[in-house]
Amino acid sequence: MGLLVVEAAQQSGSLITARLALEQNREVFAIPGSIHNPLARGCNALIRQGAKLVETAEDVFEELGQYNQSSIESQSQLDQTTLDLEHQNLLKLIAYSPTSVDTLVQESGWSVEMISSILLVLELQGYIASAAGGSYYRI
Repeated sequence: MGLLVVEAAQQSGSLITARLALEQNREVFAIPGSIHNPLARGCNALIRQGAKLVETAEDVFEELGQYNQSSIESQSQLDQTTLDLEHQNLLKLIAYSPTSVDTLVQESGWSVEMISSILLVLELQGYIASAAGGSYYRI
């Protein structure tokens, strides 16, 4: 239904994917980043061109017309035990203050791709939130 761009350099495959998503009449979402981060320039450019700025998972649900307050509330009541072991282990490594992806890679020994996938799930389920500079903190 849509495409969420988390990080993208000014010339990247993510921007090509975003263009293709627009050509298929899909919504394009982008997470803004620091003006000093070269991997945020593509996202910031997408937002300037009309992509939906995303700060929370609810921003995506709202735009896609699937936002339902009761489902968000029920998700927030989920116990950590409903997560599989990998998700639980990564969640334990995320502090209540911003924790960088690099720190998570070092502490877990997992690939950036695997951590990014788990972070997305944890954020959509309301366990964590993203912070400036590509960091995440526990809610």
